[in-house]
Amino acid sequence: MVTRATIEEQLSRFDLPGGGNLVSRDMIRALSVEGGTVRYVIEAPSPEIARQMEPLRAATERAIAALDGVVHVSAVLTAHGAAPAPAKAPPSLKIGGHPKPQEGSLKPASVKSIIAIGSGKGGVGKSTVSSNLAVALARAGKKVGLLDADIYGPSQPRMMGVSGRPASPDGKIIEPLHAHGVTMMSIGLMLDPDKAVVWRGPMLMGALQQMISQVRWGELDVLLVDLPPGTGDVQLTLCQKAEPTGAIIVSTPQDVALLDARKAMDMFRTLKTPILGMIENMSTFHCPECGHEAHIFGHGGVAAEAETLDLPFLGALPIDLDTRLAGDNGTPVALGDGPVAGAYAALADRLIKGGLV
Repeated sequence: MVTRATIEEQLSRFDLPGGGNLVSRDMIRALSVEGGTVRYVIEAPSPEIARQMEPLRAATERAIAALDGVVHVSAVLTAHGAAPAPAKAPPSLKIGGHPKPQEGSLKPASVKSIIAIGSGKGGVGKSTVSSNLAVALARAGKKVGLLDADIYGPSQPRMMGVSGRPASPDGKIIEPLHAHGVTMMSIGLMLDPDKAVVWRGPMLMGALQQMISQVRWGELDVLLVDLPPGTGDVQLTLCQKAEPTGAIIVSTPQDVALLDARKAMDMFRTLKTPILGMIENMSTFHCPECGHEAHIFGHGGVAAEAETLDLPFLGALPIDLDTRLAGDNGTPVALGDGPVAGAYAALADRLIKGGLV
């Protein structure tokens, strides 16, 4: 009967380039001899060399099969290679924390203009205006970024239809997300959407610093910043550190909203940030059934205020069901062709022709 020693002697007759043979170079693995059946593995140093050794493998099979007592031969060619290095997980990106000392402006060099969109109070549709204006400007051919700076109540991920945590190649640079032609970033993309943000002022300022200066915004004609309500730390940091071109004030027509809008404008003047104009949101409502025009929140109050303060009145935007549904669905109404989309297109055109974007 054929023996293991006989098989090894036969395999040792196959010389290899560079000296030695299959046995002396320790390339034979799992050699077994059971009755007349012989099995073994030839292990090459690399996949590339294994592909070159296929004729040699076939030759060894023929040689072993010719031995007396061998009924069946099975030779397998494999390759020994270094185990692939485990994929490195991207460094953990921490958001928030005290702002880092930084010389100069937070404004990225690749961003031509930063425009703050403020209101002084919540509930006037400032975030809706911000997302739709960003989309309208992008549709007009501008390179637009949208920063959701409402740390406590970020809504732009929902309104723009984006989700997923932004990537970071090194734990510092943040890759923004893109939707509807707009480059966007929001604290809402970095945190659990069901968790409240319970931060003091320094952490707010640190988060804003990261979202302006560490995001890879790319070349932008304008970065719109959707500010939180009020006149607090986020507004102070933006105006003092990021050199905004100016601010747009959004308000509904009624007196209660205008009271807070005046405070927001006073804050921007105190911080020496130019006020570029005012927008009246939720100005009119047209009944979809009968076409009747109603002024739910009054009408013309913002235009009158702008005239009193000698500020540009940038336009009046209606209130309708489609705007709300589009925002909830992540497809801003400005993407369409209806009357509200037309109002936003006209607003974008006015900003472009006025040299503000």
